[in-house]
Amino acid sequence: MSRSTLRALAVLLLVLAPLAAHAAAPVLATVTSQAAPGIPAVTVHSTGTGQTYSLTIQLLVLMTAITLLPAALLMMTAFTRIVIVLSILRQAIGAGQSPPNQVIIGLSLFLTLFVMSPVIDRIRTDAVDPYMAGTIDATVAIAKGVEPLKGFMLQQTREHDIATFVRISGGKGYDTPKDVPLTILAPAFITSELKTAFQIGFLLFIPFVIIDLVVASVLMSMGMMMLSPVLISLPFKIMLFVLVDGWSLLMGSLAASFYT
Repeated sequence: MSRSTLRALAVLLLVLAPLAAHAAAPVLATVTSQAAPGIPAVTVHSTGTGQTYSLTIQLLVLMTAITLLPAALLMMTAFTRIVIVLSILRQAIGAGQSPPNQVIIGLSLFLTLFVMSPVIDRIRTDAVDPYMAGTIDATVAIAKGVEPLKGFMLQQTREHDIATFVRISGGKGYDTPKDVPLTILAPAFITSELKTAFQIGFLLFIPFVIIDLVVASVLMSMGMMMLSPVLISLPFKIMLFVLVDGWSLLMGSLAASFYT
Protein backbone atom coordinates (compact mmCIF):
# COMPACT_ATOMS: atom_id res chain seq x y z
CA MET A 1 0.00 0.00 0.00
CA SER A 2 1.46 3.39 -1.01
CA ARG A 3 2.18 6.25 1.37
CA SER A 4 -0.49 8.42 -0.25
CA THR A 5 -3.10 5.76 0.42
CA LEU A 6 -2.06 5.42 4.05
CA ARG A 7 -2.15 9.19 4.45
CA ALA A 8 -5.68 9.35 2.99
CA LEU A 9 -6.90 6.60 5.34
CA ALA A 10 -5.45 8.42 8.33
CA VAL A 11 -7.24 11.64 7.39
CA LEU A 12 -10.50 9.74 6.90
CA LEU A 13 -10.20 8.16 10.36
CA LEU A 14 -9.59 11.55 11.93
CA VAL A 15 -12.74 12.91 10.27
CA LEU A 16 -14.96 9.95 11.20
CA ALA A 17 -13.79 9.62 14.80
CA PRO A 18 -15.90 12.52 16.19
CA LEU A 19 -18.95 11.29 14.28
CA ALA A 20 -18.56 7.78 15.69
CA ALA A 21 -18.18 9.15 19.20
CA HIS A 22 -21.30 11.26 18.74
CA ALA A 23 -23.30 8.29 17.43
CA ALA A 24 -22.17 6.14 20.33
CA ALA A 25 -23.45 8.63 22.91
CA PRO A 26 -25.95 6.86 25.18
CA VAL A 27 -29.64 7.73 24.90
CA LEU A 28 -31.86 7.54 27.93
CA ALA A 29 -35.66 7.20 27.67
CA THR A 30 -37.88 7.98 30.61
CA VAL A 31 -41.62 8.36 31.14
CA THR A 32 -42.53 11.61 32.83
CA SER A 33 -45.60 13.79 33.27
CA GLN A 34 -46.12 16.89 31.18
CA ALA A 35 -47.67 20.20 32.12
CA ALA A 36 -51.12 18.91 31.22
CA PRO A 37 -52.31 16.78 34.14
CA GLY A 38 -53.01 13.13 33.47
CA ILE A 39 -51.18 13.04 30.09
CA PRO A 40 -47.97 10.99 30.35
CA ALA A 41 -45.14 11.44 27.88
CA VAL A 42 -42.06 9.60 26.68
CA THR A 43 -38.94 11.74 27.18
CA VAL A 44 -35.74 10.85 25.32
CA HIS A 45 -32.54 12.45 26.65
CA SER A 46 -29.21 12.27 24.81
CA THR A 47 -26.18 12.58 27.10
CA GLY A 48 -23.94 13.32 24.14
CA THR A 49 -25.72 16.49 23.02
CA GLY A 50 -27.66 17.31 26.17
CA GLN A 51 -30.91 17.65 24.20
CA THR A 52 -34.24 16.31 25.42
CA TYR A 53 -37.14 15.22 23.22
CA SER A 54 -40.66 14.59 24.53
CA LEU A 55 -43.54 12.73 22.87
CA THR A 56 -46.97 12.57 24.49
CA ILE A 57 -48.71 9.23 24.68
CA GLN A 58 -51.73 10.70 22.86
CA LEU A 59 -49.56 11.66 19.89
CA LEU A 60 -47.90 8.25 19.96
CA VAL A 61 -51.30 6.53 19.87
CA LEU A 62 -52.41 8.81 17.02
CA MET A 63 -49.32 7.97 14.98
CA THR A 64 -49.98 4.28 15.57
CA ALA A 65 -53.62 4.64 14.55
CA ILE A 66 -52.58 6.22 11.25
CA THR A 67 -51.08 2.89 10.25
CA LEU A 68 -54.59 1.40 10.38
CA LEU A 69 -55.93 3.77 7.73
CA PRO A 70 -55.06 1.47 4.78
CA ALA A 71 -56.99 -1.36 6.44
CA ALA A 72 -59.94 0.97 7.01
CA LEU A 73 -59.80 2.03 3.36
CA LEU A 74 -59.86 -1.60 2.24
CA MET A 75 -62.45 -2.94 4.65
CA MET A 76 -64.90 -0.09 5.31
CA THR A 77 -65.37 1.48 1.88
CA ALA A 78 -66.36 0.45 -1.66
CA PHE A 79 -62.77 -0.52 -2.49
CA THR A 80 -63.15 -4.24 -1.76
CA ARG A 81 -66.01 -4.88 -4.17
CA ILE A 82 -64.47 -2.82 -6.96
CA VAL A 83 -61.00 -4.34 -6.87
CA ILE A 84 -62.35 -7.92 -6.72
CA VAL A 85 -64.65 -7.36 -9.70
CA LEU A 86 -61.85 -5.83 -11.76
CA SER A 87 -59.53 -8.71 -10.88
CA ILE A 88 -62.16 -11.28 -11.89
CA LEU A 89 -62.71 -9.40 -15.15
CA ARG A 90 -59.01 -9.58 -15.99
CA GLN A 91 -59.02 -13.30 -15.30
CA ALA A 92 -62.17 -13.81 -17.39
CA ILE A 93 -60.63 -12.05 -20.39
CA GLY A 94 -57.48 -14.12 -20.00
CA ALA A 95 -55.10 -11.32 -21.01
CA GLY A 96 -52.48 -12.26 -18.42
CA GLN A 97 -51.30 -9.23 -16.45
CA SER A 98 -53.11 -6.71 -18.63
CA PRO A 99 -54.25 -4.37 -17.19
CA PRO A 100 -51.44 -4.54 -14.61
CA ASN A 101 -52.01 -4.52 -10.87
CA GLN A 102 -51.04 -0.85 -10.55
CA VAL A 103 -53.78 0.15 -13.00
CA ILE A 104 -56.40 -1.98 -11.26
CA ILE A 105 -55.51 -0.62 -7.81
CA GLY A 106 -55.44 2.98 -9.08
CA LEU A 107 -58.75 2.62 -10.92
CA SER A 108 -60.33 1.00 -7.87
CA LEU A 109 -59.06 3.78 -5.63
CA PHE A 110 -60.40 6.63 -7.76
CA LEU A 111 -63.72 4.88 -8.33
CA THR A 112 -63.93 4.37 -4.57
CA LEU A 113 -63.41 8.11 -4.05
CA PHE A 114 -66.18 8.77 -6.57
CA VAL A 115 -68.61 6.41 -4.85
CA MET A 116 -67.69 7.60 -1.35
CA SER A 117 -67.80 11.32 -2.18
CA PRO A 118 -71.24 11.89 -0.53
CA VAL A 119 -70.00 10.16 2.63
CA ILE A 120 -66.75 12.14 2.59
CA ASP A 121 -68.68 15.40 2.19
CA ARG A 122 -70.87 14.57 5.19
CA ILE A 123 -67.86 13.69 7.31
CA ARG A 124 -66.21 16.97 6.37
CA THR A 125 -69.37 19.00 7.05
CA ASP A 126 -70.42 17.29 10.29
CA ALA A 127 -67.06 16.51 11.88
CA VAL A 128 -63.96 17.99 10.27
CA ASP A 129 -65.10 21.59 9.73
CA PRO A 130 -66.61 22.02 13.25
CA TYR A 131 -63.50 20.46 14.80
CA MET A 132 -61.18 22.75 12.85
CA ALA A 133 -63.33 25.70 13.88
CA GLY A 134 -63.04 24.68 17.54
CA THR A 135 -66.77 24.27 18.15
CA ILE A 136 -66.50 20.56 19.05
CA ASP A 137 -63.78 18.48 20.64
CA ALA A 138 -62.02 15.44 19.19
CA THR A 139 -64.31 12.88 20.84
CA VAL A 140 -67.45 14.44 19.43
CA ALA A 141 -65.80 14.88 16.02
CA ILE A 142 -64.89 11.18 15.86
CA ALA A 143 -68.44 10.17 16.83
CA LYS A 144 -69.97 12.45 14.19
CA GLY A 145 -67.47 11.31 11.57
CA VAL A 146 -68.24 7.63 12.11
CA GLU A 147 -72.00 8.07 11.67
CA PRO A 148 -71.97 8.68 7.86
CA LEU A 149 -69.55 5.79 7.38
CA LYS A 150 -71.77 3.47 9.43
CA GLY A 151 -74.77 4.58 7.41
CA PHE A 152 -72.99 3.69 4.17
CA MET A 153 -71.93 0.30 5.51
CA LEU A 154 -75.42 -0.49 6.80
CA GLN A 155 -76.93 0.22 3.37
CA GLN A 156 -74.60 -2.33 1.74
CA THR A 157 -74.74 -5.02 4.45
CA ARG A 158 -77.26 -7.83 4.47
CA GLU A 159 -79.26 -8.38 7.64
CA HIS A 160 -78.38 -12.06 7.57
CA ASP A 161 -74.66 -11.26 7.78
CA ILE A 162 -75.20 -8.91 10.72
CA ALA A 163 -77.31 -11.54 12.48
CA THR A 164 -74.57 -14.12 11.91
CA PHE A 165 -71.90 -12.06 13.64
CA VAL A 166 -74.30 -11.05 16.42
CA ARG A 167 -74.93 -14.75 17.04
CA ILE A 168 -71.20 -15.53 16.96
CA SER A 169 -70.49 -12.77 19.47
CA GLY A 170 -73.18 -14.07 21.81
CA GLY A 171 -75.31 -10.93 21.61
CA LYS A 172 -79.08 -10.74 21.63
CA GLY A 173 -79.55 -8.25 18.79
CA TYR A 174 -80.09 -4.51 18.64
CA ASP A 175 -83.21 -2.34 18.59
CA THR A 176 -82.21 -0.26 15.54
CA PRO A 177 -79.53 -0.66 12.85
CA LYS A 178 -77.74 2.43 14.19
CA ASP A 179 -77.12 0.60 17.47
CA VAL A 180 -74.92 -2.00 15.74
CA PRO A 181 -71.29 -1.36 16.79
CA LEU A 182 -68.42 -1.27 14.33
CA THR A 183 -66.99 -4.47 15.79
CA ILE A 184 -70.07 -6.29 14.43
CA LEU A 185 -70.76 -4.13 11.40
CA ALA A 186 -67.26 -4.21 9.88
CA PRO A 187 -66.95 -8.01 9.45
CA ALA A 188 -70.58 -8.25 8.33
CA PHE A 189 -69.96 -5.53 5.76
CA ILE A 190 -66.88 -7.31 4.40
CA THR A 191 -68.81 -10.59 4.14
CA SER A 192 -71.60 -8.91 2.20
CA GLU A 193 -69.14 -7.14 -0.09
CA LEU A 194 -67.34 -10.40 -0.90
CA LYS A 195 -70.62 -12.11 -1.77
CA THR A 196 -71.77 -9.23 -3.96
CA ALA A 197 -68.41 -8.99 -5.72
CA PHE A 198 -68.38 -12.70 -6.60
CA GLN A 199 -71.97 -12.51 -7.84
CA ILE A 200 -71.00 -9.69 -10.21
CA GLY A 201 -67.88 -11.61 -11.23
CA PHE A 202 -69.97 -14.68 -12.07
CA LEU A 203 -72.13 -12.63 -14.44
CA LEU A 204 -69.00 -11.19 -16.06
CA PHE A 205 -67.54 -14.65 -16.64
CA ILE A 206 -70.53 -16.05 -18.58
CA PRO A 207 -70.03 -14.33 -22.01
CA PHE A 208 -66.29 -15.01 -22.00
CA VAL A 209 -66.81 -18.68 -21.11
CA ILE A 210 -69.29 -18.98 -24.00
CA ILE A 211 -66.69 -17.60 -26.41
CA ASP A 212 -64.11 -20.10 -25.12
CA LEU A 213 -66.56 -22.98 -25.60
CA VAL A 214 -67.47 -21.92 -29.13
CA VAL A 215 -63.84 -21.50 -30.17
CA ALA A 216 -62.85 -24.84 -28.60
CA SER A 217 -65.75 -26.62 -30.38
CA VAL A 218 -64.83 -25.10 -33.75
CA LEU A 219 -61.16 -26.05 -33.40
CA MET A 220 -62.10 -29.57 -32.33
CA SER A 221 -64.42 -30.01 -35.33
CA MET A 222 -61.64 -28.83 -37.67
CA GLY A 223 -59.20 -31.30 -36.17
CA MET A 224 -56.87 -28.56 -34.91
CA MET A 225 -56.42 -30.10 -31.48
CA MET A 226 -52.81 -28.98 -31.15
CA LEU A 227 -53.78 -25.30 -31.37
CA SER A 228 -54.59 -23.65 -28.02
CA PRO A 229 -58.22 -22.39 -27.91
CA VAL A 230 -57.13 -19.59 -25.53
CA LEU A 231 -54.83 -18.15 -28.18
CA ILE A 232 -57.70 -17.93 -30.68
CA SER A 233 -60.44 -16.82 -28.29
CA LEU A 234 -58.46 -13.98 -26.69
CA PRO A 235 -58.80 -11.56 -29.66
CA PHE A 236 -62.53 -12.31 -29.90
CA LYS A 237 -63.04 -11.65 -26.17
CA ILE A 238 -61.14 -8.39 -26.34
CA MET A 239 -63.08 -7.34 -29.46
CA LEU A 240 -66.41 -8.19 -27.80
CA PHE A 241 -65.53 -6.26 -24.66
CA VAL A 242 -64.45 -3.20 -26.66
CA LEU A 243 -67.42 -3.25 -29.04
CA VAL A 244 -69.97 -3.24 -26.21
CA ASP A 245 -68.02 -0.44 -24.46
CA GLY A 246 -67.34 -2.78 -21.59
CA TRP A 247 -65.25 -0.47 -19.43
CA SER A 248 -67.90 2.25 -19.41
CA LEU A 249 -70.66 -0.25 -18.69
CA LEU A 250 -68.67 -1.91 -15.93
CA MET A 251 -67.69 1.35 -14.22
CA GLY A 252 -71.26 2.63 -14.38
CA SER A 253 -72.70 -0.64 -13.08
CA LEU A 254 -70.21 -0.80 -10.22
CA ALA A 255 -70.92 2.78 -9.17
CA ALA A 256 -74.68 2.20 -9.39
CA SER A 257 -74.48 -0.99 -7.34
CA PHE A 258 -73.79 0.99 -4.16
CA TYR A 259 -76.57 2.57 -2.14
CA THR A 260 -75.43 6.08 -1.16
